[in-house]
Amino acid sequence: MSPTHDTVILDVDGTLADTNYLHTLAWARAFARVDLHPPMWQLHRAIGMGGDKLVAAVAGDGAEQEHGDALREAWEEEYAELLPEVRLLPGARDLVLALADRGLTVVLASSGKEQFTQHVLDLLDLPEGALAAQASSDEAEESKPEPDVLEVALDKVGEGSALLVGDTPYDVAAAAKVGAPCAAVLTGGFGDEELSRAGAVIVVDSPAALVDLPSQTWADLLHAVPPEHAATTFSPLPDPPSKAGSGS
Repeated sequence: MSPTHDTVILDVDGTLADTNYLHTLAWARAFARVDLHPPMWQLHRAIGMGGDKLVAAVAGDGAEQEHGDALREAWEEEYAELLPEVRLLPGARDLVLALADRGLTVVLASSGKEQFTQHVLDLLDLPEGALAAQASSDEAEESKPEPDVLEVALDKVGEGSALLVGDTPYDVAAAAKVGAPCAAVLTGGFGDEELSRAGAVIVVDSPAALVDLPSQTWADLLHAVPPEHAATTFSPLPDPPSKAGSGS
């Protein structure tokens, strides 16, 4: 039997907080500032990877070279304007508390900026000790689907074996690269079949559904291993355009 995972790493955007579509809107407005207009469905399907990868993924290398830093700065400004609209997903707070009550080490790890993760923490309003640590993209060299932010999270709690709860194929891939299985929720807007195909060991509707899982199912998850193919990112995006302006 595989070793028991005694740490659960929780993604934030799309997993605990209903933010993926707000991020999509913020990116669309950022791109519009430089007269680029990639379709919003493509932007949505890139949410979950970091901004260091998103620009090229949806608008091509030319857009990254010409506008990358300006777009990331614009996204941060646009998303900050949307923060008052951020809401927790059903069961988000209950999930953190239930995991802590099981005696598990609970860590947050987000590809988002630390200030935005802190906003979600304020909404969660957790009692002292419920979270062991938190990590954000500000502390990681590369963002998901690379595993850097997960490695930072594990280093902070001195653990090497964990289960990730996430909502995108990028979460599944990042987890697998550190040998962690990924339990996926549908609240980020990705489908059951594609999350399963990416290598998620279970897919459920929401954080609330995870709270309601039978004890035996949780025991199975805490002994699960990621399938071998999960470390290879299942791309939910079409090939990006080759020229900066072709996303319009």
